[in-house]
Amino acid sequence: MSRARVPFSDLRTAAYCPRKCYYQRQRDPADREPPPEIAEIRTLASRYETLLETESDDLEDEPIAVSPSAYRDRLSETRDRLAADGHWNRFCDPADRNPLATGRHCRGVVHKVLADPLEPALVSAGRPPENGVWEPQSVHAVAAAKALAWEHERSVERAWLEYPAYGVIRRIRLTTRRKARYRRVLRTVRELDGPPARIDDRSKCEACQFAAECGVRTRTLRSLLGFD
Repeated sequence: MSRARVPFSDLRTAAYCPRKCYYQRQRDPADREPPPEIAEIRTLASRYETLLETESDDLEDEPIAVSPSAYRDRLSETRDRLAADGHWNRFCDPADRNPLATGRHCRGVVHKVLADPLEPALVSAGRPPENGVWEPQSVHAVAAAKALAWEHERSVERAWLEYPAYGVIRRIRLTTRRKARYRRVLRTVRELDGPPARIDDRSKCEACQFAAECGVRTRTLRSLLGFD
C-alpha cells in the first residue's frame, strides 16, 4: 500500500520545528487556513505591473511592508533584473495559478507555475532574509518542484520565491544539499507518531501558538527587561 502524500505545509512547518508540525497536525484542517491578511498580501504578486504605476498615496493603502517610494524602487529593480534574463513576463503572466500539484511523495498548491522552463514560484507573505531564502521555504520549494516534475514527467531544476510585500523575487537551484534536506524533513514528518524532542532554538518558541501545549517556557517581558 502506498503512503499518503505529505502536504507542503507540513514539510514547511517541520523544517522550522518538527514539534510544531506535530501539534499543528492535531488541529481541524479548517483551523489551518491562512488568515485573510496573508491572502491579501499574496494578491500583490498578481498585480506587479499595476503596482509599478500606482501613485504613492494609493500604495499606502496596499499591504506593502516598506514605504511606497522604497517599494517602487525595489520592484522596479526586480523587474529590470528579471526582464534582462527574459523572466519578468513569466511572473506577470504565468502558465497557471494556484493548481494543486500532486507528486510521488507530497502534494499542495503551487502559487504560480512558470513555463519554458517548467518551474514553481511560491509566494511568501513574509520578509525575505538578507540573502537567499529561509530554510523552510527551501524545503517547500523543493517539494513543489518535485511534485510538478512528477505530474509533468519533466525535470525541474529551479524554483522561485516571491516576497510581494517587499517587491523581491529570488531564484533557488535544486542543489544536492537542498534535496537532501527535503528528504530528511519528509522522513521526519512521516515518522511523527508523537511529539518529537523540543528544538534547541527557543527563539522560535516566543511567537508559537502551541507554546502552552508544548510546555516550553518562553521568556516574559519582565525577564527580557531583566526584572526576573
